[in-house]
Amino acid sequence: MRCPLSITRERRVLCIFPAYTPSFGTFSHAYPMMGVSAFMPPQGLLVIAAYLPEKWSVRFVDENIRPATAADLDWADAVFVSGMHVQAPQIHDIIERAKAAGRVTVLGGPSVSGAPEMYPDADYLHMGEIGDATDALIATLDRGTTPPPAQVRFETRERLPMGDFPTPAYRLIALDRYLLASLQFSSGCPFRCEFCDIPALYGRQPRLKSPEQLLAELDAILARPHPSFIYFVDDNFIANRKAARQILPHVIEWQKKHDFPLQFACEATLDLAKQPEILALMREARFHTVFVGIETPEIDALKAMRKDQNAKQPILEAIGVLNSYGLEVTSGIILGLDTDTDATEERLKEFIDQSNVPVLTINLLQALPKTPLWDRLARDGRIDHDPGLESNVRFLRPYDEVLAMWRRCIAYAYEPERLFARFARQVETTYPHRLQGPVRAALTAENLRRGLFLAVNVLVRVGLLSDYRRPFWRTARQAFRRGQIDAVLGMGFVARHLIEFSREALRGEQNASFYSMHKRSDPAAAGRLRNPVAKNTATAA
Repeated sequence: MRCPLSITRERRVLCIFPAYTPSFGTFSHAYPMMGVSAFMPPQGLLVIAAYLPEKWSVRFVDENIRPATAADLDWADAVFVSGMHVQAPQIHDIIERAKAAGRVTVLGGPSVSGAPEMYPDADYLHMGEIGDATDALIATLDRGTTPPPAQVRFETRERLPMGDFPTPAYRLIALDRYLLASLQFSSGCPFRCEFCDIPALYGRQPRLKSPEQLLAELDAILARPHPSFIYFVDDNFIANRKAARQILPHVIEWQKKHDFPLQFACEATLDLAKQPEILALMREARFHTVFVGIETPEIDALKAMRKDQNAKQPILEAIGVLNSYGLEVTSGIILGLDTDTDATEERLKEFIDQSNVPVLTINLLQALPKTPLWDRLARDGRIDHDPGLESNVRFLRPYDEVLAMWRRCIAYAYEPERLFARFARQVETTYPHRLQGPVRAALTAENLRRGLFLAVNVLVRVGLLSDYRRPFWRTARQAFRRGQIDAVLGMGFVARHLIEFSREALRGEQNASFYSMHKRSDPAAAGRLRNPVAKNTATAA
């Protein structure tokens, strides 16, 4: 649905999504190999864009693809911005540019909802999810777009039911410029992990879209050039297990109707391994990847961070179960925990080898506002706001020692021989369990173009020019013998990103956490952002 208010004036709204600082999880080194420019569309801001009054004109700029230009800002009456804490420096930069152009600025999203005090520079703050605050904001802008004399805050008290969410405004963006497309079925998570802000921001009782909504969004994605991989951005795909079991047959039928054009990924808790019915349905729907916040292989540490759901069964056994349904596991890992000891590093390295998880996002602990961790550390005086540090946590162990451990662990995880050995294990134990869609569905002109482009890049950049071509070809031959051509291409571009990014991180050129707001100096990038060349001015509107 759109905003139900009676609107009297036409407005022009420019939605700008800030660039991400590069990280292990955004796969920036893979973009040139895939012919794309960004990781994933910003689902929340696209929903807001779709909810705005029909008579308002809306344009959308994702600065991960191109910067907003002076012409964009001149066109707009109001500038809408959304983002996470990690994007805070870029959010402030967008607000500064919009204000310099004389435009009223509106900031919403998870970062301002969790820590509004971080953003005194925005004219209007929208805190919380889409709902009554959104309508109040729209009514205010309908009355006028002159910046207010002092900041005005709107806080959602009554959320719009997810069953009333509009289809995200995919029409405003070029979906095929992204590595992944995004989709959302539910919001909220029942667990209370100490470091996580999801329960405070979105609640512990999962809220759901209807099957009809979800399928309509899949239709909207399929109607335009799009990636073949879709990521469910739900906080926990199995937060409501009954709902997950009920929605998956609809996805399966949609896939069958359209000859299985898509593959899916999601985020879920490790206890997914104890849900064989859901796993069987996910396999049939062509879910190929699941991100699991394993965090640490140390059981005492899991209990200390209130992540008991990971301790209810042997972690390696659970990963094996997921692999047996064709799900490749991506694992989140945290270093710098209060429970870390001299043995933590070796235990993590053992886990890396024994789990055979190819992709591990190894982050330093960060304290996010509106989390039990933040509250505890703030009481103890252990929040550090020094922007020059890789974490805002004052670790119990010496900072330099924790950072050095992080460096040794990523060097170990992404040493090429070791990384490709883990991929080789996936070739044997995971990929054979995936259901393959009809060949005719894959033989579209666009898929063939993309596949050829990727194949040439993997062959040249990884198979010929890289210093890790030998372990690549060793694993590739193993996959070719099993007919896993897609796996060869996939592990080629993923491995290139992981190896190249880890080398940059070890040289001190990248942050030690996806959640860090530490912004690396990049004068060239800053110049591109503020003085974009003319050929980068096109936008989907």
